[in-house]
Amino acid sequence: MNECVILHDVRVIDPGSGTDSVRDLCILDGVLLNVLPDGRDGCVHVDGRGLVASPSFIDLHCHLRQPGSEDKETVRTGTMAAAAGGFGTVCCMPNTRPPMDTAANVRALLDIVRTDAVVEVLPFGTVTVGRLGREVADLEGLAVAGVVGFSDDGDYVLDSVVMRDALERAAELQLPVIDHAQDGGLVMGGVMNEGEVSTLLGVPGMPPAAEELAVCRDIALARTTGAHVHIAHITTGRAVEMVRRAQDEGLKVTAEATPHHMVLTDECAIIVEGQNGERGFNNQAKVNPPLRNSADAMAVARGLADGVISAIATDHAPHTVGNKQGSPESAAFGISGFETALGLVLKRYHEGVVSLPRLVHALTCGGAGILRLPDSRVSFPDDSLVNLTLFDPDYEWTVDSAHFLSKGKNTPVDGWTLRGKVLATFIAGKCVHVDEALRSRCTGGDITSQ
Repeated sequence: MNECVILHDVRVIDPGSGTDSVRDLCILDGVLLNVLPDGRDGCVHVDGRGLVASPSFIDLHCHLRQPGSEDKETVRTGTMAAAAGGFGTVCCMPNTRPPMDTAANVRALLDIVRTDAVVEVLPFGTVTVGRLGREVADLEGLAVAGVVGFSDDGDYVLDSVVMRDALERAAELQLPVIDHAQDGGLVMGGVMNEGEVSTLLGVPGMPPAAEELAVCRDIALARTTGAHVHIAHITTGRAVEMVRRAQDEGLKVTAEATPHHMVLTDECAIIVEGQNGERGFNNQAKVNPPLRNSADAMAVARGLADGVISAIATDHAPHTVGNKQGSPESAAFGISGFETALGLVLKRYHEGVVSLPRLVHALTCGGAGILRLPDSRVSFPDDSLVNLTLFDPDYEWTVDSAHFLSKGKNTPVDGWTLRGKVLATFIAGKCVHVDEALRSRCTGGDITSQ
């Protein structure tokens, strides 16, 4: 990184301190200064007009695939993609091979992280042994090893007795349980949202009731145990309202929304094939939980806007090209989400559904509050190592998955024009990503990433 970078006339949105103002920022030797140095020769000067500087984003929910599925992603490639998406901290789910169900497995992963990660990586441990839903894992040992919470993501803990036991133990540890709220029996064999589009395409559906029943049960268990239940990738308007009522009651229930569930709908699963214009299923839009209808997508966006949904999380789920081929039933679930996250969620800002400060809060303070991270991670304290994401909310660009830094090129928005792009990401005093589009705004040199 250059020794001195000055961002001129940049809009600073610092939700940790409640700041939203246009001013100059200086990064000197990796430290963010609130007072510009007297001598500015040798500095890189960035024309920040129209740009936004915020604390680096925090992703509560992603899949780095290592260990066990390095053909899909590694800690190295996944965190490079995260940096390109503006994320300085990512939380990886434990559905690896082997799963993060023992302290030894967590320590082995953290060894890889220390060597290969470009951004901060915080691991989740499993709720149950092997993610099989039968026996609660050694949550206490996992906590000592360094996990920030527990999840069987990808699977729902169907046995209520097992889930209650897990919540009671997690409550003692003061760590959240991330809930993949979807009754497995109701969605088995399904490939997309159950509704008009699934009927049109003639493919098995996954009913919204599967999520709503699971959310209802786990809110009840949160009430019984006093534990912190966090609803992952919430997708339905009714589920959002359940969370709202739980919060009004004073329960420790939070939720996250993904960019794709806020913006995309089940109609993205329609592709036109052949000379006769036959409609088929788009495997790139196959995700678990599924994309819902437009009313649910808007309800999720509004739930984020009014604060019921605390955080934006990508659920970055990279796959190989082969994983996404074949029949709708055989193709893998998942979207590669790091590098398109900001451009997608800004669609709701440009539509006037959610304010820019609220989006920044959900990308920073929302996740930090759930994980109880220090305030310094989501604010700009004086004279501290810089954690900062610089983005242009109006920059238009075309998604080309071939240029993703992630190994996963699987996205239903390939070829779309998005409005809003990350231009640079700094974490712990280092620049870890610079977009080519920033260079035209720089004088006196270029910002370089380490």
